[in-house]
Amino acid sequence: MTPEDRSRLVDLLTRQRLLALAVVVDGEPVVGLMPFAYDRGRGALYVQASRLARHTKGLRPGAAWGGVVHEPDSAEADPLQVPRLLLDGHVEPLARDQGDFSVAARMFLLRFPAAAMTLALPDFSLFRLLLEGGRLVLGFGAALNISRSHFEDIAKP
Repeated sequence: MTPEDRSRLVDLLTRQRLLALAVVVDGEPVVGLMPFAYDRGRGALYVQASRLARHTKGLRPGAAWGGVVHEPDSAEADPLQVPRLLLDGHVEPLARDQGDFSVAARMFLLRFPAAAMTLALPDFSLFRLLLEGGRLVLGFGAALNISRSHFEDIAKP
């Protein structure tokens, strides 16, 4: 991974705010668009979801997930050249009585202060999406596979 690739990876995880999340519910694919907060130290994303949302049923302990984070599209850009990060990993639901929950809640609220209202509601939960791999696509012919070690590397100062 070049320093430029590393920088683009960090930018996608820290400057973009929406994750197109894919999970499996009752054997069927389900997709949701979710705000996320990135935790460099843990190599994970935090998302908040209501148990009323269909995709939340796919956020079970250990369940696989996939997702895409991308830079915004524009009429002037070639859509195949839009930088994007395809991600995969496993889910860790966070219980409100866990110490990790308060850490995740602080990180999520720093990024999304308006989420304080929904985070206080009993049907909303936080989930840690562990980053285990993926693919960084920076344009046609410019792509590289990402592994857990890449996420560990960008966690270093």
